[in-house]
Amino acid sequence: MITVLRLGHRPARDKRVTTHVALTARAFGADAILVSTKDRTLERTVRDVVRRFGGDFRIETGVPWRKLLRDWNGTKVHLTMYGLPVEETVPKVEPRNLLIVVGAEKVPRDVFDLVDFNIAVGNQPHSEVAALAVLLDRLFDRRPLRDPLGGRLRIRPSPKGKTVVETGR
Repeated sequence: MITVLRLGHRPARDKRVTTHVALTARAFGADAILVSTKDRTLERTVRDVVRRFGGDFRIETGVPWRKLLRDWNGTKVHLTMYGLPVEETVPKVEPRNLLIVVGAEKVPRDVFDLVDFNIAVGNQPHSEVAALAVLLDRLFDRRPLRDPLGGRLRIRPSPKGKTVVETGR
């Protein structure tokens, strides 16, 4: 079970980025996203994608993040440009019952101490969406990107244009 915790989501400012964090988590093999701020619109958007494109991905918003981090029974990682290099750290990460913390606004200092690993995809400013994609890709060796999720809609690869097909499910 891999869960992403989105910390500091600001609905008016971060709705597209948080949606992209959730969709990236789903597409790259995570099982769920938990968001610290309550946002029913975000929940509806993500659930609609899951309903149409498949998978068992779940979302919950309004989660008390400090309690979650303290009580998590598994490995906790925080994606931050201040962490240790992803290449060195990923081999030490147990993907079973993994919680991946992804910040929106400035992450409170205690997060760095509440996790088992602070991981950097790079030590330059970059997107949290990209960092999550790189980490999950390294953890899963690209498998989720090749596996269909069994939804009623599927994208048919095309050299030009957009083709979405109904699967009959």
